Amino acid sequence: MNQVRVNIRTAVNSSKIRRERRDGRDVIVVPSATLPDGVVMNGVRYPAEEISKSFASLDGTPAPLGHPTLNGSFVSASDPRGMVRGFVGAWNENVRQEGGRVLLDKVIDVDYAKQLEGGQSVLNAIEKGEPVHTSTGLLCNLENCDGDQPDGAERVARNIHFDHDAILIGEDGAATPDQGVGMLVNKAVDNEGQEIEVINSAIDDAERHLDWAGMSLFRALEEREQASKWERFKSAIMEALGASEREHSANTGDADMADEKQLKELSDQMNAITESLNGLGDKITNAIADGIKPLTDNMEALQNAQKAKDEAEKNGLVNKVVKANLLTEDVAKGLNLDALKELANKAEPGKAAVLNGGGFGGGTSDDWAGYDFNAAIDDKGDK
Repeated sequence: MNQVRVNIRTAVNSSKIRRERRDGRDVIVVPSATLPDGVVMNGVRYPAEEISKSFASLDGTPAPLGHPTLNGSFVSASDPRGMVRGFVGAWNENVRQEGGRVLLDKVIDVDYAKQLEGGQSVLNAIEKGEPVHTSTGLLCNLENCDGDQPDGAERVARNIHFDHDAILIGEDGAATPDQGVGMLVNKAVDNEGQEIEVINSAIDDAERHLDWAGMSLFRALEEREQASKWERFKSAIMEALGASEREHSANTGDADMADEKQLKELSDQMNAITESLNGLGDKITNAIADGIKPLTDNMEALQNAQKAKDEAEKNGLVNKVVKANLLTEDVAKGLNLDALKELANKAEPGKAAVLNGGGFGGGTSDDWAGYDFNAAIDDKGDK
């Protein structure tokens, strides 16, 4: 079985392209697909079991701009010489097999791509919504078929190895053997440096072309509608200014000769413009107020809840201080929460100083214990 290089072109559904932020960098993700199970292109059949054994080799491969070439021959996109000729900061990932075909994502590092002319052309095409094609470069062995095949296959692809999946901008890609990638390239060099046959094929994907055409029409209609709104607005302004100029030239300084009808029309038009602009600030202010109202309401509820909690805690501390005979209730209520907390820590039942006591020490001993005041009075009277 001889080895060949195969380039397979596929259209991308531009409406599926998305932007993401990864590891602090902006990237563009281009979902794409290639190689349906059992497809026959240029007389070569690609069996599902062969694709299933090999599609994972596409994961982590470069996604160059076009198929890199060296001296008129295709080279591997992973070869250093291929990298410097085609790499634009894009690679293939999330490769899987779904619905009978190979699906994958192309990730483009925006900042890296901007540094290169080719990378910038890719970004510009995506921004403008231009059609984007991809082209898978793979190596395989071809096995001849025995006899006539119902699907028209003459050879079968075996031992498939995916080298890359390129991004095509401004070129049709590998459409037929007569339409090579950009420069009619029809030969390639394998890993041993030997020239091998090249087969350029294209997957017939009418649905993707229809999606692109539909999205382009949709964008065109949107742009036309916006342009129509602006033209109507601009026409009103121009008409008003034109009427003013005609009025000025006709009057030549004589206000009594003014056309009252034209003046009224001008006034009505300017009033209509003014009314459309008036209230715009109020609308913006109201929209902002409505947007933040849930936040302010929530903040107010939290503040009220905290206030109620603090009030309940303060009442408890006031009761504690009063019961410990440290302060009267009125005085205790006049203290703030922190002062009450500090004082309440010293309120120990049975040991606190009594406010109306005769001594200042707050101690438990009684210097007058056992003394008979009546007896002392009687003795004084006898004397």
